[in-house]
Amino acid sequence: MTVQALRRLPGGASRESWAFDAVAADGTVERLVLRRDPKGHHVQTSRRDEFRLLAAARGAGIPVPRVLWCEEDPAALDAPFFVMEFVEGETIARRLLRDAEYAAARAVLSRQLGDAAARIHALNVRELDFLDGPPAGTTAAAAELARHDDLYRAVSPDPHPALELAFRWLARRIPAPRPLRVVHGDFRIGNVIVGPEGLRAVLDWELAHLGDPLEDLGWLCVRSWRFGADDRPVGGVGTREDLFAAYEAAGGARVDAGAVRWWEVFGNLKWAIVCIMQARTFLDGGVRSVELASLGRRVAEMELELLELTEND
Repeated sequence: MTVQALRRLPGGASRESWAFDAVAADGTVERLVLRRDPKGHHVQTSRRDEFRLLAAARGAGIPVPRVLWCEEDPAALDAPFFVMEFVEGETIARRLLRDAEYAAARAVLSRQLGDAAARIHALNVRELDFLDGPPAGTTAAAAELARHDDLYRAVSPDPHPALELAFRWLARRIPAPRPLRVVHGDFRIGNVIVGPEGLRAVLDWELAHLGDPLEDLGWLCVRSWRFGADDRPVGGVGTREDLFAAYEAAGGARVDAGAVRWWEVFGNLKWAIVCIMQARTFLDGGVRSVELASLGRRVAEMELELLELTEND
């Protein structure tokens, strides 16, 4: 087999994705994608776990790329990696939300995302026991808030009063515990492949864990993933009502809108902390990336959104 047409795919601030053509000895060509860790990144996750998750998701009928093989030895390509099939479609949000080609997709995408989320949350947690979950006796919401507090204290070199207020607001309003489910952890526009007819694949499972399934719904509604289409709070394509109705119709538990709002506020705080971490990865010399460097400026956007969400409570 030979490799041809190797090219890095856009996006992927935390992980690298490379598309290529695998050409067999008989001339057969298969389009594939290699996904690996960049060196020196502050956000460390497991490619083996992501590979296993994708395999389980595909077996459960969730739209994901077919995975082929995984290499854990970093000596092979300077980092662990796995290879999966190439799924044709669009991931760039500005095209999905504006181009006429995706008008029909926009009309159905929020319901398709609700359906996909319900299927993710129905994955068998006993078969995915390598996933991290909250400590015994701690709710998923409280555990995630504490974990991100620790991350924030460890990586932020500067004070952020708006983030401190958000931590306090969230700590006073911890939602009631729900049964633990597989949570995608980064379920949003930008991490899905879309065709003119709608959703084709859910990508980027590296942050998956066991937790409150409403975390995924709240994250999907974070303002940053609307890319300016603020009249459509679900990823810039639809309404919360459509999302929740599709989620419940596909077998998801009854949605508590108040708990989803808590997770939306938390999502803005989480994204602010991730942006700080991404900027630190660049500033510390780990990865020389303009994309990582520019993410640091976005912390102010989440600070403003957090103030608006909490002050209007």
